[in-house]
Amino acid sequence: MVFDAMASPCCLAALGIVNALGSGERAIWPRLLAGDQSGFCLRDDFVPGRQLLLAAVREPLPKVPEELARFASRNNALCLAALEQIAAAVAEAVLRFGPDRVAVVMGTSTSGVSDAEDAIRALRETQRLAPHFDYAQLEFGGIAEFTAAVVGARGPAYTLSTACSSGARALASARSLLGLGFCDAVVAGAADSLCGLTTGGFSALQALSSEVTNPFSRNRAGITLGEGAAVFLVTRDSGGVQLLGVGESSEAHHMSAPDPEGRGAETAMRRALADAALEPEALAYLNLHGTGTPLNDAMEGLAVARVLGSSVPGSSTKALLGHTLGAAGATEAGVCWMMLDQSRDGSLEIVPHCYDGARDPEIPTLHLARRGEHTPPCAAPRVMTNSFGFGGNNCTLVLGREAVA
Repeated sequence: MVFDAMASPCCLAALGIVNALGSGERAIWPRLLAGDQSGFCLRDDFVPGRQLLLAAVREPLPKVPEELARFASRNNALCLAALEQIAAAVAEAVLRFGPDRVAVVMGTSTSGVSDAEDAIRALRETQRLAPHFDYAQLEFGGIAEFTAAVVGARGPAYTLSTACSSGARALASARSLLGLGFCDAVVAGAADSLCGLTTGGFSALQALSSEVTNPFSRNRAGITLGEGAAVFLVTRDSGGVQLLGVGESSEAHHMSAPDPEGRGAETAMRRALADAALEPEALAYLNLHGTGTPLNDAMEGLAVARVLGSSVPGSSTKALLGHTLGAAGATEAGVCWMMLDQSRDGSLEIVPHCYDGARDPEIPTLHLARRGEHTPPCAAPRVMTNSFGFGGNNCTLVLGREAVA
């Protein structure tokens, strides 16, 4: 179904976010603008015999309430850290609409795997699972059930797991639920935590960089993994930051490699523009998926050049936050949300593209944003964010801010 964005407002009314750069907009936004890469740290506890640079959340996380102890995983603690930031706004929505009219859509790709790894380690050492382990920590659906219980929502609640597009698709699904009248507000987002299964898998694929990821450089050598959560309150209210367009595609080119020509990525971008009723030149900024792998950056560069040309400034934030996998789509929508939220005259301060400056001659020339770059003032700025996942699961979102003062 294609929605008329003008006839059916989809407001991203509040954002809670936590990642390697901190917790909340006030902490994270200035560090993004500064191109701060201090969130990365060396870890040797995930892949035997290998030290990895990872973007881990190092600050203390909130404790999962005792009555929800069966959900007490690191993944859900990350989710809770984001939820606490929007607790007042969500409580108001529950009171305004009633709990049965508030839905939950969450994304993840790891769920509580790290806690399951600890439990299995304990099983090998003691022949018993760790006493605090519950299978609810590991289930993909657990994060939606946990979120609904935390916020008191009793509407539809489910989890999406479409690899790196999970968080973006959660927002797309939230808009669908509102547009179809199934609810009046949605808590939507994603969380992913670092674990041995994921790091070991990407290491086996030889996809991990030994240094901070270097997107769109001719010297790029792979991804740098991260963790975090981003959760939105989504309503039909007008004004503020709006989700204006959604473009989805599923090319199924390969289990882990993208279509080298970027056809699925191109389809998602074009559909998002059409859904938002925008021409490419209307965009002020593009958040690139930009994983730093040879195949992803090459195909995305081709797709962006065909759809947007070379004038729209863009950046990949994975060199600052790491690749948060299932949380990446929601996290990067959160980056766009903060960019729009911080604008006071319609001019956007752009998160810089951090890399070594060595452009790849085989990738079409793109406008990679520099530190301190601003867009010209615009009464209603619009931005785009790309999320492309394993198996060709692609999702592009267009966000805009209305009523800029």
